[in-house]
Amino acid sequence: MRCYASYALSRLGLVRISHAPLFVSVEPASVCQLQCPACPVGMRNADKSVLRNAERFMPLAVWHRVLAEIRDTAFVVQFYFQGEPLLNKDLPTMIREAHEAGLYTIVSTNAQAMTQALAEAIVHAGLDKIIVSMDGLTDESYNAYRVGGSLEKTKAALQYLRRAKSKFQMSNVKFQIELQCLRLKSNEHEWRAFEQQYKALGADRLVFKTAQLYDYAEGHPLMPSEPRYSRYIQGADGLYHRRRLGKGCARVWSGIVVTTNGEVLPCCYDKAHEYAYGNIMNTSLKELFAGEKANAFRRAACRQTPLICQECWK
Repeated sequence: MRCYASYALSRLGLVRISHAPLFVSVEPASVCQLQCPACPVGMRNADKSVLRNAERFMPLAVWHRVLAEIRDTAFVVQFYFQGEPLLNKDLPTMIREAHEAGLYTIVSTNAQAMTQALAEAIVHAGLDKIIVSMDGLTDESYNAYRVGGSLEKTKAALQYLRRAKSKFQMSNVKFQIELQCLRLKSNEHEWRAFEQQYKALGADRLVFKTAQLYDYAEGHPLMPSEPRYSRYIQGADGLYHRRRLGKGCARVWSGIVVTTNGEVLPCCYDKAHEYAYGNIMNTSLKELFAGEKANAFRRAACRQTPLICQECWK
């Protein structure tokens, strides 16, 4: 109630924080095996100084600091940001500790590193939900976006997870497998087939998402044919523009992102760590979340002046 009251006041120009984050996105790994064309990690075009100074995998010391600060106030921990979370060998431990603290846990993955043993470890640890990205039903459509990945590995991962769910169904009945598909030109002919096949593939739920693209002004080969499934719309000048969104965003009032090395960011769109509030290893999360850097960003977000807010798709 304090969170949303604070957000409502911000619409009137008054930015004050008297609450803790409701959710936290934790980055287990800042690296990935794939070269997806609309991902800063995959494109290898993220800020080099940020990548050079960042931990590749979140140390347990950073995770334990995060958990100690959120366990009594947050509701959800998302174990993903930019890299591939399954590459962090401590992920099952992190999930178990969050689960034991009463937090709802989510992992999003390309599933290339999944094995039967790992599937059982994360389900048994108490994971509530896993999002598996699969953007095609054939090698051609899948690899159009998941460059360097294997469709067969993704399909196998879904079966590993389904077997693990069945094995531990009495101890973790809530566990949900969500199959996620980006709406792309390369797979638009398969959308109906996804709807028909996702349960047979091993998922409990199917979610389609629009894709964030780069260099879209003159169109993009991955942009769907149907405009309503794209984040971009063609203007009178013949160029494509980001669809206009309403101003304001409750996310920077309700949650934060913690990177592998402990930097605290306003949201998942801060890919290059431009608006970091500080580091949780030096300053308490409560101070960072309610500090002047955070509030300055919130005031700017109300006006949608930061570039990351202009690019956002809430």
